[in-house]
Amino acid sequence: MVQVCVIYDKIRFEERILHNKITEKGFTSNLVDGKSLVFNTNSEKVDFELGDIIFQREISHYRGLYVTSCLESLGFKVINPFSVSEICGNKLLTSLALVKHHVPTPNTSFAFSSSSALQLMDKLGYPLVVKPLVGSWGRGVYLIKDRSAAEILIDSREEIGSPLSRIYYIQEKIDRPPRDIRCIVIAENIVASIYRNAAENEWLTNVAIGGTTEQVQMNPELEEITLRAAKAVGGGILGIDLMEDTKRGYLVHEINNTVEFRGASMVSTQDIPAAMIDYLVHECRK
Repeated sequence: MVQVCVIYDKIRFEERILHNKITEKGFTSNLVDGKSLVFNTNSEKVDFELGDIIFQREISHYRGLYVTSCLESLGFKVINPFSVSEICGNKLLTSLALVKHHVPTPNTSFAFSSSSALQLMDKLGYPLVVKPLVGSWGRGVYLIKDRSAAEILIDSREEIGSPLSRIYYIQEKIDRPPRDIRCIVIAENIVASIYRNAAENEWLTNVAIGGTTEQVQMNPELEEITLRAAKAVGGGILGIDLMEDTKRGYLVHEINNTVEFRGASMVSTQDIPAAMIDYLVHECRK
């Protein structure tokens, strides 16, 4: 019997549903808190009673990334693998991967000091969107409307101790409806596609900050761009986020490696967690 290990650092709606779905399908579920794991250079696979395949669901990007690296070094198969997690968890790397594979994406610039960032924003013109390299749920994402706002943001970023805060990811503001599109991709299949509508008086669309969801009817163009984006970062179980530019059409702006699906489950006709488990078991048996 296949044992599926779900590694978490906080049990959310998704982890509870996945655990129930694994057992409902007749497999063995093993929920493991990633914070409890300890490795050393002499560790062997037999030292860990985890399971036949690992589903990495940790919220912390860096913890999840390096736990995955340790597990893979011992011979465990992890979904998603380190190579995919590293790209998707870093917006700069995601943008570079999308451009390399000719996936339409917003015009984005990178600066590596406060002075060059300010000069760049002045040159590009306002408004602009500045995002942290690592982060989710819209945290640290700011709409910069003028030079004064840019200076305030840069001053606050320079006071933060993290080296990543001094790398600036600067993106054009897309002329779009007050919504974006989240497509959940498993391997080469789109199992759910939803609009995430911004809450009243809010320009961000994240469900975590009040956005609402409704189902999207797929079309060939949306499907083709979404699947190309998933392939560009290495595939697996992913959340592809797109915006609808009024002139250029669909633009992929982010890819989520540890995709949440509570909002999608409310409106989708597909059993999203069941599809995830089927994929994990299929990969385990390969």
